[in-house]
Amino acid sequence: MWENESLRLLVTVAETGSFTRAAARLNYTQSAVSRRIAALEARAGGPLLERLPRGVRLTPAGRVLHRHAVEVLDRLARAERDLGVLHAGHGGPLHAGAFPTAGIALLPAALRALRDARPGIEVAAVESPTDTLMRRLTGGTLDLAVVSDYPYGLPSAEGITTTVLCEDELLVALPRRHPLAGADAVELYELRDETWIQNAYGDRPTMLADACARAGFTPERVMRIAGWAGKFGYAAAGLGVALVPSLAARAVPAELVLRPLTDPALRRTVHVALPDTPLPAALALREVLLGTVAEHVGPRSPG
Repeated sequence: MWENESLRLLVTVAETGSFTRAAARLNYTQSAVSRRIAALEARAGGPLLERLPRGVRLTPAGRVLHRHAVEVLDRLARAERDLGVLHAGHGGPLHAGAFPTAGIALLPAALRALRDARPGIEVAAVESPTDTLMRRLTGGTLDLAVVSDYPYGLPSAEGITTTVLCEDELLVALPRRHPLAGADAVELYELRDETWIQNAYGDRPTMLADACARAGFTPERVMRIAGWAGKFGYAAAGLGVALVPSLAARAVPAELVLRPLTDPALRRTVHVALPDTPLPAALALREVLLGTVAEHVGPRSPG
């Protein structure tokens, strides 16, 4: 294996054309320079420098190794600079993730604010369910994630610290022509005969199932639709109603209205999750999220 200091010495000798001048520049003795160059030549399998009456010059083998040495040392210098910027929180890569509805407005707004404040940070964002995000944090492929305890609770993950970001109210999406579309708040029992558009129901406990049980009924019809675009489309067509987090309000089409429900338990907690030893840039994004969350969470009733 080539030693970086030996490569630096070869480059310096080539630049100065002299063992003596290279020794002075690097604060070595001339004998130390001679020994290290001899060891480098032994490693290279032959002479790297031609000894002249006055100074030295590179041999053909020396020119080959010198070219690679310059590239290696330049890359290492850039890596050192990039790491310094990264650890200072002023730049470098940052990998962030969020569950789907947090990617509608909350995380994009925070990333825009972070970019304005620290343009040197290069953010790569991904969308995944909370359990996947927590696994990726544990595995080191994410630096920060916005996660939720809905619908099955917040999974624990070793080495991960979570901070409560906000409480996100669950609203009901109704077609504009629905009889309850103009109500200030809706009793869940009033929707007992509706078809519920839900990605899961009955497989394991969900917030909707628990709320319906508290209200004294079990939905007779559930339409299993996973994606938010599909849920909105089916609801807008009058084929059912759906629970919608307030974080998703900005994506609700004009054919629907959102109305609050009277059950105070219909809300979820949103967290920001970080490794126990977070990057400074991740801490900066957490602060931005905490500062901007109020703009993107809370009941909205389009139209």
